[in-house]
Amino acid sequence: MTFQKGTLILVDYTAKVKDTNEVFETTKESDAKSNSIYDANIKYQPKLISVGESWVLQGLDDALMDTKVGDKLTVEVLPEKGFGLRDKGKVRMIPLRKLGDDAEKVSVGDTIEIDQRKGIIRFMGSGRVQVDFNHRYAGKTILYDVNVLKSLETDEEKTMGILKRHLPIEDSKIQFKINGNFIDISVPEELFRADGLQVMKHFITTDLFKFMTSLEKVNFVETYTNQKVVKKETQSKDSDSVKKTVEQNAV
Repeated sequence: MTFQKGTLILVDYTAKVKDTNEVFETTKESDAKSNSIYDANIKYQPKLISVGESWVLQGLDDALMDTKVGDKLTVEVLPEKGFGLRDKGKVRMIPLRKLGDDAEKVSVGDTIEIDQRKGIIRFMGSGRVQVDFNHRYAGKTILYDVNVLKSLETDEEKTMGILKRHLPIEDSKIQFKINGNFIDISVPEELFRADGLQVMKHFITTDLFKFMTSLEKVNFVETYTNQKVVKKETQSKDSDSVKKTVEQNAV
């Protein structure tokens, strides 16, 4: 049975440009390493997708509507339903001096940001630089090798999937408890001062309320430990352990 719109699923995929076979994105660490695009800052894991709701490119989203768990397929995404067609109006020549201190650091092919827009340097010369503000893969047909792994059905599965999507931590550190229509989520200490923590909480809450319609409250629990007390307790236990060992040896 194929998926209904809004079904939460987990998929593995690897994406490449059709005419060059350039792999530029993957959910699998092994594929990232074998194609020399591995990034230690990326959390490689199956991607959570709400089918039919534009969480991925339209061409891929449309194809997933006709799949089921266990399907493996290659999806061809044309530019119109991918990264868009190329627009010549988005290619501009600007004075090199506008790059400021970065003018001597950049070269053709680099991605830069000008006027809060990201673009790719296509040409440099005569005190000018040509910047392409089209998406890097605009006009390209993309191939996705997809493996549909799982459909998330229970509240526990949905909660874990959503937390893994938004929290940049190891899975083993994700802790939550569902109590009827309430969820308590433990915030790991390493995230207490993280940039964007409030944004993470916002998106987690939004997703949970959307996909668990009977949910009434989401509580984020931050637990602070008095390290001085813990240290004293540890030292006391170590002392007791040494004392017992001495007594045993004396006997």
